[in-house]
Amino acid sequence: MFFRTVATSAAILVALALTGAVAGPVWEPEPVTTHLHLATESTAIGGAPPDGGAPGDHEVRETEVTIPLADGIEVGGLLREPADAGEDRPGIVFVHGAGTGKAADAFTLAATALASAGITTLVPDKRLDNYSTRHRDYEEMARDYSWSVRFLRDVPGVDPDDVGLYAESEGAWVSPVMMVDDPRLAFQILVSAPVVPPRQQAAYAVDNYLRNTDVPTGVFRAIPRAVGMKLPGGGFEYADFDVRPWLERQEDPILAVYGTDDASMPLEQGTRELLDDADDVTVRFYDHANHGINVETPEGLVLHPDFATDVADWVLGLPGTASAPPQLAGAQPEQLYLTAPVPQPHWYGDGDWLVGVVIAAGALLIVGPLLIGGAVLAGHLAGRRSGRPGARLGLGLRAPLAGLGVGAAVTTVALVAYLAAVARLALDYEKDALVVQGGWIGVRLLGIATVVAAAILLNRLRGLRGGVVVTVATGASSRITVLENARAATAVVSTGFWLTVLGATALLVTLAYWGVYQLGI
Repeated sequence: MFFRTVATSAAILVALALTGAVAGPVWEPEPVTTHLHLATESTAIGGAPPDGGAPGDHEVRETEVTIPLADGIEVGGLLREPADAGEDRPGIVFVHGAGTGKAADAFTLAATALASAGITTLVPDKRLDNYSTRHRDYEEMARDYSWSVRFLRDVPGVDPDDVGLYAESEGAWVSPVMMVDDPRLAFQILVSAPVVPPRQQAAYAVDNYLRNTDVPTGVFRAIPRAVGMKLPGGGFEYADFDVRPWLERQEDPILAVYGTDDASMPLEQGTRELLDDADDVTVRFYDHANHGINVETPEGLVLHPDFATDVADWVLGLPGTASAPPQLAGAQPEQLYLTAPVPQPHWYGDGDWLVGVVIAAGALLIVGPLLIGGAVLAGHLAGRRSGRPGARLGLGLRAPLAGLGVGAAVTTVALVAYLAAVARLALDYEKDALVVQGGWIGVRLLGIATVVAAAILLNRLRGLRGGVVVTVATGASSRITVLENARAATAVVSTGFWLTVLGATALLVTLAYWGVYQLGI
């Protein structure tokens, strides 16, 4: 019996491994083999006038404003002006990334520093009534932000022909649209710009975060299967938005900046694509800076000490600084892998189908045992009154069936909990070998134990020649007989048995899809 169980378990594991391998795409990102060559480690802007202005030169006057949008909608904003600066000064409208929405919480250090250098800055609130996780229309967002540009052009002292954009992260998919729609805009500052489409950037970021967390190799299979699918509930059309056609159509100068500690952006690839798509691009990389160009200090996160000066020099020195050397400078970035279009899943390409399978499997694992238990209880009660036989599962089937059903459900829950724990660690840039390595081993051991239960059940079914139900006379007689006079009870118990097996099998296939049963295949 032992050797038969081992052999059957091995056969099921191989079958699940093969199923998982063919059910979806693999993840094999291409390594970066040619890196950028930077002219100098200094981020100083070539061609900047020596007396152009620097952060701290002016006191800053901060004013809360209301910005009218289309259709009678309004948003708030913060206007920061150099209190003692002259006329015809440049202006910058800030375009939010995905993590910010309120002017009071966003760009505080950068907007204040640039205002103190002699540039009027406007940070509007992000319009949120048409913005959600599922729905984001970058062209519509560009139209909303255009009202902030109009507002800033009307501010006294601002040169309306010298207004530009400062866009961070997700905002870098919005600002190029604005530049094309409004040729009067003078310049664009892209901070941590993805350049590649959102789906590609998400896959790249997940890959980097997981590598930084030291997850087992097998976990990476989940990247294209999760990021590449049509997500449950629909929406997310913006995931494949391509900003490069908009970059190709704009003609104004761009200053692109990145922090070398930003694991979420393809620093070198994004730079190369910017250089290919647009003219007059100046790029700076800041050592040990994060996504927001902040660095860690004993006092907390602050802007990189050179960042605000460089941005101010570039803006105040335009047009001379637009093409002044060096074009590429700063700390050397180290992008390990290229982003690429994310492979589409074969089986679970539609997230609604995936969720439906899991929910249906869970329902079967509840209904099946209820049918079995209900039929057994009803037969027992009826037998006590009349001596008629009651139905129950055949000898030796109950324990492995319970092991199969409970094991499949517990392994699924454990996998979800494991992925959630790894995601938390990855987003916090933390490592925990007990959770990351030990948790994955634990999930796979649960999966193997479930397969062993399935093997025992299968072998016992063979011994019973497919019969899963027997009768027990619960009244005067106690002998076991073949159930011929209780067909209804037999049907109920048999149905409950096969529903439980079906539900567990569906979960095992789903677990194989997500990599729990990988055997190097």
